[in-house]
Amino acid sequence: KGMRLWNAMIDFWRAEHVEAGYEEISTPVILRRELWERSGHWDNYKENMYFTEIDEQPYAVKPMNCPGGLLVYKSRRRSYRDLPLRMAELGRVHRHEMSGVLHGLFRVRYFTQDDAHIYCTPEQLEDEVLGVVRFMQHIYAAFGFSDVKIELSTRPEKSIGDAAMWERAEGVLTKVLDSETALAYQLNPGDGAFYGPKIDFHIRDVMGRTWQCGTIQVDFAMPERLDISYTGADNEEHRPVMIHRALLGSIERFMGILLEHYGGNLPTWLAPVQALIIPIADRHAEYGHEVAAALAEAGLRVEVDDRPESMGKRIRDGQLQKVPYLLVVGDKEAETREVAVRERGEQKGSVPLADVVAQIATEVRERRLPAKA
Repeated sequence: KGMRLWNAMIDFWRAEHVEAGYEEISTPVILRRELWERSGHWDNYKENMYFTEIDEQPYAVKPMNCPGGLLVYKSRRRSYRDLPLRMAELGRVHRHEMSGVLHGLFRVRYFTQDDAHIYCTPEQLEDEVLGVVRFMQHIYAAFGFSDVKIELSTRPEKSIGDAAMWERAEGVLTKVLDSETALAYQLNPGDGAFYGPKIDFHIRDVMGRTWQCGTIQVDFAMPERLDISYTGADNEEHRPVMIHRALLGSIERFMGILLEHYGGNLPTWLAPVQALIIPIADRHAEYGHEVAAALAEAGLRVEVDDRPESMGKRIRDGQLQKVPYLLVVGDKEAETREVAVRERGEQKGSVPLADVVAQIATEVRERRLPAKA
C-alpha cells in the first residue's frame, strides 16, 4: 500500500511536469570520481558521499543528480532555440548520514529526489525562476499545504564561483520574490548551496511543524566547470544559466509528512484503497465483485473484503485502514443495483451504483481534499 501511495504521487508529478514543459530523464547512480571533482562536489561534499572502485578506477555513488543531468545536456549541441530546456528526474541518491540522525521516512541515507534542472539564457532566468515559484505553490496546494514559509539563502563560506556571479544570482532571486507581492520571505545569510544561492520552501503541517521540501537554486558556476554551452543567434557559443530545482524534495520524506499531516486519512486521490466493498453474507459476494469491477473500470483502487468475519469487524477494519469509502452490499442492494455508502465514517444511505462510481471518480479527478484538511 505504500507503493500505491508512491505511485499516486508520482503519476500526479509526471502529469504536471509534462503539462509544464519538462522532459523526464534518468541518470546513472554511479559515476566516475573525475566528474565529481570537476563539478565541485569532491571538494565541498565528499564527506557525505559513498565511493567504490570499478576496473581499478574510482567511482562515486551520486548524492545529487546535477552532474549526470549536465552530461545529458552535453550529449549533443544545443541552440538558443532549445532554451529554456527543462529536464526533470526522479533521481535515486545516497548521502552518508550519521546513524544517530536517521529517522523513519524523514531522514534516510537513500532517497528519491524529485529533481529538475532548467538550462536557460541569462535573459530567460527571471521568468524561469518565477515559473518554478508558481509551480511549487500549485503542487503544494494540490496536496493540501497552503501555509508555506519561504527563505532566501545567500553565499556560504564554502563555495565556488566569484563574487560577481553570486551577486548576480542573488539579485535575480531577490527580484523574483519581491515581484510576487503575496510572498513574504526571510533572509537566511550564508546558507546557500556551495554552487549558488537558493530559495527554500518550508511547508507547515497540521501539527504546526515546518518541513523544508522545495528548493530553487541559481547556478552560474557548474555550467562553467563542466563547460556546457549553446549556440546563440549570432552563431557564437554562450554559457547557459542552470537552475537546480526540487518540489517535494525527498519523495519518501514527503510521504511521511503526508501521512502525519492527514493522520492516515488521505485525500481520496492519494488513498491506497479508495473504496472497500463489504458483502454482508457469502451470497452477496458476487454482486460485491461486480461493484468492484465497475469502480476499477473507472480507474479507481478498490478491494473486496469477503473474509469469513462479521460485517461489524470488516467495517471496523476498513475504518482503521482509513479507506475513504466503505460500500456495503446485501439483498436489497443486489436487487436494486445500489450500494450502502459510508464516506469517512459517515453513513450516506443507499445510492445507485452508477452515481457512486461517478462521485468517487470525480472526487479523484478533481483531487478534492478532505473537509478537515
